[in-house]
Amino acid sequence: AAMVQKYQSPVRVYKHPFELIMAAYERRFPTCPLIPMFVASDIVNEYKSEDGAIHVIERRCKLDIDAPRLLKKIAGVDYVYFVQKNSLNRRERTLHIEAYNETFSNRVIINEHCSYTVHPDNEDWTCFEQSASLDIKSFFGFESTVEKIAMKQYTSNIKKGKEIIEYYLKQLEEEGITSVPRWTPPVACKLESSTSHPRRPVSPAITIPDTATKEGLNNKEILNTSSSPSEPTAGTPDDKLDADYIKRYLGDLTPMQESCLIRLRQWLQETHKGKIPKDEHILRFLRARDFNIDKAREILCQSLTWRKQHQVDYILDTWNPPQVLQDYYAGGWHHHDKDGRPLYVLRLGQMDTKGLVRALGEEALLRYVLSINEEGLRRCEENTKVFGRPISSWTCLVDLEGLNMRHLWRPGVKALLRIIEVVEANYPETLGRLLILRAPRVFPVLWTLVSPFIDDNTRKKFLIYAGNDYQGPGGLLDYIDKEIIPDFLGGECMCEVPEGGLVPKSLYRTAEELENDDIKLWTETIYQSASVFKGAPHEVVVQIVDASSVITWDFDVCKGDIVFNIFHSKRAPQPPKKDSLGAHSITSPGGNNVQLIDKVWQLGRDYSMVESPLICKEGESVQGSHVTRWPGFYILQWKFHSMPACATTNLPRVDDVLASLQVSSHKCKVMYYTEVIGSEDFRGSMTSLESSHSGFSQLSAATTSSSQSHSSSMISR
Repeated sequence: AAMVQKYQSPVRVYKHPFELIMAAYERRFPTCPLIPMFVASDIVNEYKSEDGAIHVIERRCKLDIDAPRLLKKIAGVDYVYFVQKNSLNRRERTLHIEAYNETFSNRVIINEHCSYTVHPDNEDWTCFEQSASLDIKSFFGFESTVEKIAMKQYTSNIKKGKEIIEYYLKQLEEEGITSVPRWTPPVACKLESSTSHPRRPVSPAITIPDTATKEGLNNKEILNTSSSPSEPTAGTPDDKLDADYIKRYLGDLTPMQESCLIRLRQWLQETHKGKIPKDEHILRFLRARDFNIDKAREILCQSLTWRKQHQVDYILDTWNPPQVLQDYYAGGWHHHDKDGRPLYVLRLGQMDTKGLVRALGEEALLRYVLSINEEGLRRCEENTKVFGRPISSWTCLVDLEGLNMRHLWRPGVKALLRIIEVVEANYPETLGRLLILRAPRVFPVLWTLVSPFIDDNTRKKFLIYAGNDYQGPGGLLDYIDKEIIPDFLGGECMCEVPEGGLVPKSLYRTAEELENDDIKLWTETIYQSASVFKGAPHEVVVQIVDASSVITWDFDVCKGDIVFNIFHSKRAPQPPKKDSLGAHSITSPGGNNVQLIDKVWQLGRDYSMVESPLICKEGESVQGSHVTRWPGFYILQWKFHSMPACATTNLPRVDDVLASLQVSSHKCKVMYYTEVIGSEDFRGSMTSLESSHSGFSQLSAATTSSSQSHSSSMISR
């Protein structure tokens, strides 16, 4: 069974009196040159009241539907007949039109209702509204084709409706007809009624429109006093949407899109007793689901519930971001782009995401991002007023200068992903454009982690510039006026966005403190822990099939000092047998400890070193990546770091002896995470990983990089 398709129009206001509109409307019969498919119409029934106030005409209309010949052949018809019944009430100044199909009425049910009425606030204006439903029961297996054809024909007719009236109004004007007198009760009828028939006297009929107009005027005065003068009230009855308002504040919508908005809005008014989102916001959810009203309703309702739970409506007025955020969150609003969209600038490369997560936890960061989004909605509304056209999204400029492996710290990335998810779900279609500037070589790694969480619609709006490309053609100047390009991008405009910088460790809070803050960030972990002993390194093997992949790692040295190595071998190392592990069994509380490199293997013959060894001290966090050049097996190794003897005397130095005594039982501990990212996930931007010389590590305390293998590891102290 097919779905019933429904249509509901906005209110269209003609700034002409009802009688003139009727004179124009009647000219479209029996045929109309502007509707070629409207081949003929015959009057099959007619009724006029004695006083001429009521006039009902029933017509049989012959339509030549623009459908494939094959379909017409299968259906066995050339024309489709509709019955249209027009009821004109000149006294009340209304015309009601009912139409339904006569052809195929057992297979397809089409009902349409239109009305022309007097505008409630101005008796010299006329309102037009229409609604329709289409129900296809069956059509020789061509149900969906018929539905498409019907919808297409219908929407093109809706668009034409206004043109037709305006066309005939113009024709009337050319003939010198600019006003048509209102209906008045005929005098003869009055005498007759007072003498021969003891009927209800007709005279009060004159007073009816009179009182109606008086009330109408009073209403208008009330309206004018109550609404603020700055907002133009379209003055539509019963809070209905007006076509001109839609165009001015919401944009150019197709008839079906308008219909979806009106119906979803009506449904909200009937079902949601609380705060109903603004029309622009309802429209965003419809856009996010390609105007599928059921899907849009679902995500909108989830979002409304979420807003209530988290008191999001009050976030701008009631929540004060902690000082750490105000000092170290390098983002802020900065004028607007060339399209009038509010512009948000984020200096992500200068921002210590790890420090912010450690000092604040995920929850406070999320809350801050929500307050930014709420402010964005407010600015869009503001700009819509200022620029005189609908502006429903903002532009975000992200500067990645300074981005490095520290930004790939997993809990930070996880926090970022969760924030993106919440924003995607509750602020759909708010990002008009995302300009990513000065993308360094680690960017593809970050992009790969993040992009699966981003809606396809949103992803189309990303523009990514490496290095200084943004200064060239097709760059920043295409989107942002020269006068407001921020100083840190070589522009003249002072940008108030905080500089960011490293969050001092003294502001870090323990997992427990954050836990008490009701933040479940540190409970689930993707890290594994390993123990490293003197003479027993911990090794992890990564098999690479596709030569140009990227191995990424991220580890913390919890205890002791270690040396980190990465090797390549063509042969698969044999994992040790479980039982031979003895005391260092994987299940032992000491964490796992696995050796993979066979004792008989020789470096340079059986396996080779692909990175220079990296010495990592206790308490350091290390992130790095390696672009693989060959398939085969890569072995990541964490090895106990033994003290070097003093170079001059070959005797151990006192400091070293003392230090080595402090390392209890020659055991180190490491928490690590490693992942392989396939080159296909980079969407062609592998090259940017290889351009390894960039002003790369402003945030890092130390960077080691070996250009021959395009790898970099980075330590943050």
